[in-house]
Amino acid sequence: VDEYRKIEYYAAVKIQSWFRGCKVRAYIRYLNKMMVFIQKWWRGYQGRKQFRKMIETAYFIMKMNFYNEMAVRIQKRWRGYYIRKYIHNYYALKKYLEAISLNNEMVRRGLEEFAEMKEREEEKQALKREEKKKNYQARKMHYLLSTQQIAGIYNSPYLKLPDPMELQLKKAKPLTHKAQPREKDGVDPYQLSCTDSSTSQPVPLLPPIERKKPQGPFRDTVEVLQQRLKPFEPSMRVAASNTSLEEAREKIKQEEWRNRVHDDEFLPFASYHKPYKYIPSMQSSKYDKESYGLKSFREQHREKWITNKDFITAIPPIHLFEKFGKTYSRAGEIV
Repeated sequence: VDEYRKIEYYAAVKIQSWFRGCKVRAYIRYLNKMMVFIQKWWRGYQGRKQFRKMIETAYFIMKMNFYNEMAVRIQKRWRGYYIRKYIHNYYALKKYLEAISLNNEMVRRGLEEFAEMKEREEEKQALKREEKKKNYQARKMHYLLSTQQIAGIYNSPYLKLPDPMELQLKKAKPLTHKAQPREKDGVDPYQLSCTDSSTSQPVPLLPPIERKKPQGPFRDTVEVLQQRLKPFEPSMRVAASNTSLEEAREKIKQEEWRNRVHDDEFLPFASYHKPYKYIPSMQSSKYDKESYGLKSFREQHREKWITNKDFITAIPPIHLFEKFGKTYSRAGEIV
């Protein structure tokens, strides 16, 4: 009996546990369904609210864009009207341009008149300069004027009428040169000293002759005599010695030898063990400097450049060098 009761007891407990499990699972299923319904309703409410807010924002932006566009259109119309009426007035601008064109025409006419006046003045100045030049030329060539005995070159007998230059020469005055200042203490250049050949005594000077200036473009006698009797000026060949270059080089060489610090030969440590000997540079030497840069190429190899043949000139000699050391005496003879 006890065993049967235990079996029934376990069967009742199993049925109760199954029923309670079905009941709890059904309740949990119901709670889950209700929870999903609440979430769905709440999410729908939130979505509709957010969508409504987005619609309101978009509508506000659309209205603001429309208002801005209308404001821009109104401003554009007003600014166009204001500029056309007060700033860029067509009729006022047209009148202004007409006034500018009229003023430009007047200024251009005035400038043309001024340019013509300047051209006339320049022509007058050119004519004056030409007339002055002709007058100066006529004064300078006054010695070509015709005389009663001899006709001038501008009054040819083969012409029907004389040349206009002849009339210009008649009107012009002869050109006078300024007198050259003479030395007070010196000898009169017109009076040349003379000696008697038999007694070798100076002859007394003759009284001065009143010389008149010859007619024509001749230089003054004092200036000619000063140029003839000026002392001889030696050339560069006489002023400088022929061996000045070698002397200067020898002096520089002595100064370099005196200022030298030491004469030890430089042996670099990196190539000391090598078989070949160190070759010094072209400018260095143990006892003396090389001739590079100090002697000409003809002095280094004289047997190559100097021969026994005489120098043959290709052009004739200059006669001026043959008169070196010779001067002119006061009588004009070569001494």
